[in-house]
Amino acid sequence: MENLFSRLGLNISRLRGQGYDGASNMQGELNGLKTLILREIPRAYYVHCFAHQLQLTLIAVTKNHGQIALLFTLVTNVVNVVGVSCKRRDIVKNKQATKVVEALNMEELSSGQGLNQETNLKRASDTHWSSHYGTLVSLAGMFSTVIDVLEMISDDGSNLEQLVEANVLLDSIQSFEFVFNLHLMMRTILAITNELSQALQRKDKYIVNAMNLVQVSKRRLQMMRESGWTSLLDDVSSFCEKHEIDVPQMDDMFITQERRRLEFMVLNDQLNTCIIDILSSSEFSWLNGIANLAKKMIEIRRDKVYPLVYLLLILALILPVATATVERIFSAMNIVKNQLRNRIGDEWMNDSLVVYIERGIFDGVDNGTIMENFQKMKTCRGQL
Repeated sequence: MENLFSRLGLNISRLRGQGYDGASNMQGELNGLKTLILREIPRAYYVHCFAHQLQLTLIAVTKNHGQIALLFTLVTNVVNVVGVSCKRRDIVKNKQATKVVEALNMEELSSGQGLNQETNLKRASDTHWSSHYGTLVSLAGMFSTVIDVLEMISDDGSNLEQLVEANVLLDSIQSFEFVFNLHLMMRTILAITNELSQALQRKDKYIVNAMNLVQVSKRRLQMMRESGWTSLLDDVSSFCEKHEIDVPQMDDMFITQERRRLEFMVLNDQLNTCIIDILSSSEFSWLNGIANLAKKMIEIRRDKVYPLVYLLLILALILPVATATVERIFSAMNIVKNQLRNRIGDEWMNDSLVVYIERGIFDGVDNGTIMENFQKMKTCRGQL
């Protein structure tokens, strides 16, 4: 750095600012370039490269969502599998060129100077967020070609590992969830912020334009949030129809793939084992009712062997009581909070409901004890 400054006729002691990306060799606290310069020139304040900082922030926030992180993982795997060798890249180019010719003959594409240039799948780089936009655009434009190449790899059978990977990718990317996330990122989020990313990556940054693009991007994202979902869903449905991908019925009940479903599977297996155990054991032959069954399970420690089945028995025993208690509470609410007390506060109403519902318990409490406790709550002029 000193040699560079001397060749340019500059004095490094007059340096007043420095800014780099997040690499440790640049901004490291011990031996980073920032630290070395600050030791010699304390007034050379360090400012993080805001363009790079925004790139990393976008990446961290976006990939923090599980479905979007899965999307980029699948896209990366597709690019790696399809473009692993020159041979496959040539196959992709040839197949894509054939599909372009077919689309031109069917007048699905327009011809002209600069249109329909030879392309290939692009790799994304985390330090250049706009490259993700180019990757998704190229994948969407070559989707049918990518499917053909993956099917070719799957049918080849020369390498079992590649065959399995190709089949997994085929199943994953030919799903409505993948196509929806692809269009969500490509047609909305990345498309809206692409100009901002490009502006921040230029060497000749003009901060006024960059700040203006920040405001424009925020407004477009808000417009998308308020009124852009219908058009996005139409684009996704059209893409799925073109590539023969099933579109789910939006009015049907949606069942999430949550951990609770796995617990139900474990409960079902445990219940089947428990039933066979009970039917084959003489200790349970004389029992009558699930209450006695629960007691016997505790007695012979079967509740430890079949914990989920035991919890199911407990739930069946307490559910009627809990339901009746809730009904009593709602009935009491209509009595305590009537038209004359329609402005009663929540805390006061809760206390009144406890006293009213559990009046059998409070009937045994002496009035003198209540007055004594109330008197001790705070200092009062009068004595009860």
